[in-house]
Amino acid sequence: QVQLVESGGGLVQAGGSLRLSCAASGRTFSTYAMGWFRQAPGKEREFVAAINWSGGNTYYADSVKGRFTISRDNGKNMVALQMNSLKPEDTAVYYCASGRRWYDPGPSDFGSWGQGTQVTVSS
Repeated sequence: QVQLVESGGGLVQAGGSLRLSCAASGRTFSTYAMGWFRQAPGKEREFVAAINWSGGNTYYADSVKGRFTISRDNGKNMVALQMNSLKPEDTAVYYCASGRRWYDPGPSDFGSWGQGTQVTVSS
């Protein structure tokens, strides 16, 4: 198990960029796949992006492909989500999670979650 803390959320205009960070504690961070999910009010939590343990493989939801980039630094126990060309429909609470599946994962594939960080995109 790892403990996860997200940061970097905020308010941005449509077309702008934000970079989310997730700091992890625990010596086993580098053994886990990491993912980002988001949840908008009244909607289910949905997958955004995932990365394998080494950072050599990534997977994205179709809705963010080409706009978002996930990366990790195992030396710093960090995972990041660079979000460009933001749209109002990207507004949600974004969660970082650790698990064992990076390819086409769902929430049940992740066992540890952060508390979330709010991203609001104004039109």
